[in-house]
Parts: sequence; structure tokens; C-alpha cells
Amino acid sequence: MSYSVGQVAGFAGVTVRTLHHYDDIGLLAPGERSHAGHRRYSDADLDRLQQILFYRELGFPLEEVAALLDDPAADPRAHLRRQHELLTARIEKLRKMAVAVEQAMEARKMGINLTPEERFEVFGDKDPEQYAEEAEERWGGTDAYAESQRRAAGYTKDDWKRMQAEVADWSERYSGLMAAGEPPASEAAMDMAEEHRRHICGWFYECPYDMHRSLGGMYVSDERFRAFYDSMRPGLAEHLRAAIDANAARHTP
Repeated sequence: MSYSVGQVAGFAGVTVRTLHHYDDIGLLAPGERSHAGHRRYSDADLDRLQQILFYRELGFPLEEVAALLDDPAADPRAHLRRQHELLTARIEKLRKMAVAVEQAMEARKMGINLTPEERFEVFGDKDPEQYAEEAEERWGGTDAYAESQRRAAGYTKDDWKRMQAEVADWSERYSGLMAAGEPPASEAAMDMAEEHRRHICGWFYECPYDMHRSLGGMYVSDERFRAFYDSMRPGLAEHLRAAIDANAARHTP
């Protein structure tokens, strides 16, 4: 069975002009001609065209494609294996690129003006957008959310590193406070809770005591936040919530 140049162009998603060009340069000469001299393509021609288009999609120049396909020592199965390996590698590269672009888009959305590489360097395995969608749903229309977005948009990599260093220092000191047996309502624990609130005020948005109490409740009720704080020291989320409540009480008439 043979096919016209128009049919093959439709099958392969190329133009008739492209097929004519492949014929003119000897890359894909149709195996048959009709009585009127029109090109007719066999199944073997379609197989060769498929090989050509695979290599072209991978960026090979036409001259190199011709050399690869016309190598008398080449096994057709070897061509397929080679193309499969190349396509698989390209797919993986494109997948990684897509992930990087998605991360960059999310960073822009959240106002974190860092490259994906910088964000991994700063945050490690903690994704700063992990709660982005939920945060926007909960607080998207609030002044606090808008203020947090505005501030974060201007932070540099060094700003984020300094913020992370403050968190790490606070975490170490709070863990030490718990190890020393300080109860949540102690002066030391309440002072640490106040420092926690001021960190939020300084870096993100004004956090009055009633809002801080709400956050403390979320640190316990939301398993993800609980896991984050308890990773600093087991039980820290619950201890901090109680310290936040005690601190709010001492500052609220």
C-alpha cells in the first residue's frame, strides 16, 4: 500500500513543502511514483520519516540525521533505543524545568523575589509556599495578608537568611527553656512568646495579642504547624501556645 504526499503530510503533521524538501536533498525519497509522476510513499518510507522527525525533534541537523539513518552498520532497533534514551533524558530535563518555573511562579505570587536556587539555599527542605494557598484562602482579604505580601516582595536573599537565623536562634533558646523545666506561664516563657510575636510584627505584619492567640491555637490544631514546631523539640507547639496565651493575658487589660 502506498500514500500520496498529501496523505503523508497529514499523518505526520508536516507540510507538503517539507516532504518535497526531504526528497530534494535525498533524506526521504519516496519509494514509488504514480503513472503521472506523483510521489507515493510506502510503509518503509513512513518508518524512515518517523525516524527523521524523532531526530529533528531532538534538535539534530538534517545532515546529521541523514548520516545516522544511512549508516549501513546501523541497526533499526539501535536507532529506536538511542531515540528512547534521548527522549527520556529530554523529558526529565523538561520536567525539572517545569518544576523550577512553577516554583518561580509561586514565589512571584507570594512576593518572594528569589530564584529557585536561592530559595532552596535559604529554606532548605522547608518550602515557604507550603501553606500559601491556604493562607490566601484564610487571610487573603485582610490588611495583615496584604502587608505581609508587600514586605516579602522587597526581601533579598540576605534578608531571608537573616530571618531564618533569627528563627533558628529562637528555636534553640526556646528548646533550652523547656529543657530547664520552665512552665509556659513563667516570665522566661512569656518573654519568648513576646519575642515570637515581635518577630512576626517585624518581618511580616502587625500581630496584636488576639491575633497571636489565634496563631497559637493553629500551631496546635493544624498538624503541619504542630509538626514544624515539635520538630524543634517534642511538645514545643503546645508549650508555645500556652505561653502565647499567658503572654497575651498579661498584656491585655
